[in-house]
Amino acid sequence: MFGTDEPDRRLVLRAALGAVAAVVAGTGVTASPALAAVQANFATSGTFTRSTVAELARNLAKSAFQPLDTSLPDVLDQLSYDQYRDIRFKPEAAVWANSGLPFQMQLFHRGFYFKDPVEVALVENGQARHLAYDPQMFSYGPLVPQPVPTEDIGFSGLRLHGTINRPDYYDEILVFQGASYFRSLGKGQIYGLSGRGLALKTADPEGEEFPVYRAFWVETPVAGSETCVVHALLDSPSTTGAYRFTIRPGETTLMDVEAQLFPRVDLDKVGLAPGTSMYFFSANGRGDVDDFRPEVHDSDGLLMVTGRGERLWRPLANPKELQISAFVDRSPRGFGLIQRDRAFDNYQDLEAAYERRPSLWVEPVGDWGAGAVTLVEIPTDAEIHDNIVAYWAPKDKIPAGSEFSFAYRLAWGGDPGMSVGAATVGSTRSGRAGVGGPTPERLFVVDYLFTPGTDPAKLGAPKATVSASKGVVRNVVIRQNPATQGLRVSFELDPQNEGLIELRLVLAFESGTPAETWVYRWTS
Repeated sequence: MFGTDEPDRRLVLRAALGAVAAVVAGTGVTASPALAAVQANFATSGTFTRSTVAELARNLAKSAFQPLDTSLPDVLDQLSYDQYRDIRFKPEAAVWANSGLPFQMQLFHRGFYFKDPVEVALVENGQARHLAYDPQMFSYGPLVPQPVPTEDIGFSGLRLHGTINRPDYYDEILVFQGASYFRSLGKGQIYGLSGRGLALKTADPEGEEFPVYRAFWVETPVAGSETCVVHALLDSPSTTGAYRFTIRPGETTLMDVEAQLFPRVDLDKVGLAPGTSMYFFSANGRGDVDDFRPEVHDSDGLLMVTGRGERLWRPLANPKELQISAFVDRSPRGFGLIQRDRAFDNYQDLEAAYERRPSLWVEPVGDWGAGAVTLVEIPTDAEIHDNIVAYWAPKDKIPAGSEFSFAYRLAWGGDPGMSVGAATVGSTRSGRAGVGGPTPERLFVVDYLFTPGTDPAKLGAPKATVSASKGVVRNVVIRQNPATQGLRVSFELDPQNEGLIELRLVLAFESGTPAETWVYRWTS
């Protein structure tokens, strides 16, 4: 469940809740007490080529969507959280264990909220071999009801291990489990936000549709190689899809994603390369939070590099009501949910270690045309909920019966350096503008940090321009910040009884060297 050895219970609960949402919004199938062995319909043994999954997806799209049969034997049907956690994959049973290969693979048991069956096959020399469930792969603790099934009930997901931190130890580096969710990380990091294969009808009043990965084909890695290739078959009521992930773990773990969609219906509410994260509170927007920690979030901002090369930073929010922001663009160069604040002092959480959560950067390959980087912010009162979604929404619908291909690179690690200018936004803070008592006027303080290698003396005098869609902006001030060796821009906003205002701060220098543009949505 995004790592059954993961120590942070909150992270596991978030993964489980995500799986519940996918089941409820997707299949609607409930478990039955009886079960026959899972029929391997896709990840079967036989010839495998680069086009195999695409052919399966193309043919699958010609028929109506068939919900997954999530039924399980009685002993597994109603497992509690603690019972499910008492089922562990045996490390010695890992695929490619003791082979000297750069990767090992483990499987996840079905049960708890992870009831969807997933088929798995191993690929080597152009041949696929179905990997059947075997209870001997797992250890079952005293909390697990007996007897466990011996028939092939499939798996609920898989995880890859590699020598990302130490040459003598295989760390967990990638997990696929639950709908089309997956997670990865860079060197020295722990799991945080998730990627997804596809977003459909996100925040739609009719309810979100959660595609699922029905089957995976994992290529046996080559000795001495730094890459592992995973193929996946996606399915949902609206579309099927064929995905190919080329994974390169490291300081920043890279994934090259190639995808083909075969829509059953017109896709007019689709999100490509979606990321899902958690933002509870930070120095900006603590509100009425009653918590000893200064900040709690897996990501603190949405970063975008537009097709024109402008770099935008949008601090995240935990709104009182659902918010959807669309940043219209053409041929985006990149976007992603970023964890920029890396100081432990700003989190003070020894268990969650939010300062070690990865950022997820999406870099399109080829021309993605017109559309919008879309940000969905959902109100939450707890950190166990993933309440932030970001994706690319194409302007034009993807017609039913068509074949739509796209590709992109994912980078799991630190703040991406793509098109970095003279300065980036280090932090955002806001509060009342008056010191004498309550006032509707707001004070914003935005700290900029000079990027490494930048000589501020050569930039010339800075100028800050703040614009607002409504209300009135006053007292824009730029100061040197000796504590950070950067710049602090402050300004006051008079909302004038408005409920929602879009703000934009542009910092420019005499030299013409660009800085990151700060954008923000204020709500009353």
